[in-house]
Amino acid sequence: MGGAVPLSEHEQRLLDQIEQALYAEDPKWANTVRISNPRSHYKRRLVKASIGFALGVVLLMVGVVAAQIPLGAGGFVVMLASCLWGLSSWMRMNGLGDTSSAPQARGRRPQRQTFMERMEERWRRRHDER
Repeated sequence: MGGAVPLSEHEQRLLDQIEQALYAEDPKWANTVRISNPRSHYKRRLVKASIGFALGVVLLMVGVVAAQIPLGAGGFVVMLASCLWGLSSWMRMNGLGDTSSAPQARGRRPQRQTFMERMEERWRRRHDER
């Protein structure tokens, strides 16, 4: 799967019903899931990468002004690493870094189900038990 696919109105209503039922059934779990939103995790990583980039710029400038080549080079490396880390976080946050559609190499175990697939499976099992 490449990017995110928008849900149809019917699918969105079903998703909302599933969420409401899960929240009603286990409020503690629902609160835990709500708090651990992956998008907020990647946003925090973007903020940290931005701070790292700014620190790299400062190190680079200090290295240039003080004629300390290793310090300037270190600042550049910090800037580069921060950019790469921020870019990977941004891509994952927007669903662009998803490799689930990539063909699997031989001998590798199959990839884990997505969060929504696991939730749908649990939902089906609960209703099958009743």
